[in-house]
Amino acid sequence: MFHDNLFQKQEEPEVQDERKKMAMAESIQQFGTVPAPAAESNIFCMTIIGQIEGHLVLPPQNKTTKYEHLIPQLVAAEQNAKIEGILIVLNTVGGDVEAGLAIAEMISSLSKPTVTLVLGGGHSIGVPIAVAGNKSFIAETATMTIHPIRLNGLVIGVPQTFEYLDKMQERVVRFVTSHSNVTEQKFKELMFKTGELTRDIGTTVIGADAVRHGMIDAVGGIGEAIRELNAAIESQRLAGGTIQ
Repeated sequence: MFHDNLFQKQEEPEVQDERKKMAMAESIQQFGTVPAPAAESNIFCMTIIGQIEGHLVLPPQNKTTKYEHLIPQLVAAEQNAKIEGILIVLNTVGGDVEAGLAIAEMISSLSKPTVTLVLGGGHSIGVPIAVAGNKSFIAETATMTIHPIRLNGLVIGVPQTFEYLDKMQERVVRFVTSHSNVTEQKFKELMFKTGELTRDIGTTVIGADAVRHGMIDAVGGIGEAIRELNAAIESQRLAGGTIQ
């Protein structure tokens, strides 16, 4: 009996290695990539890519991020004691305003350290999400487009509709200015600037310009973002409290 058990224990690592090889082969066949080695981490990484999908389902050819998927993940990360920090990586063209604001409000209300990183683009309603963390970074070549809110589809041409649109726009302005260093005057100046965007009004800012205007804290990439997040986690451990 003793020898049988010993043999089984010696065989277990071999079985595990074989399973790893099979998983790697399957990943190469399906995705053309070798999977990264899995390791437990105290950082939860959430990606927001493509268009933020809200109340309406977008066509299947659109690359989308569904807000009803993100919110439960943020709740789970907040409740998970093993998760000590949250990294939000954005490359989004924007999308549903209310869905984007809901995500931004969720991120800003987390008790754990949060860092946002704009890679590629953080356009339109992606701007409030980009500034929602405790610290924000933007890649040197990444862009952010600031423009007035637009309504798609059927619009009821009554004063109440435009009043609602104006109030929603004020919600976006108020959130961005209260979670970043950009002033309301400067943000509205960028939002309503004419002549820069084709067939529209607004402004596109690149990397360092977003930092210069006060919307984003610093230019940097994934290395800087993770270093900042680890420093915030260590500070929170020492303080034994929550990040404000």
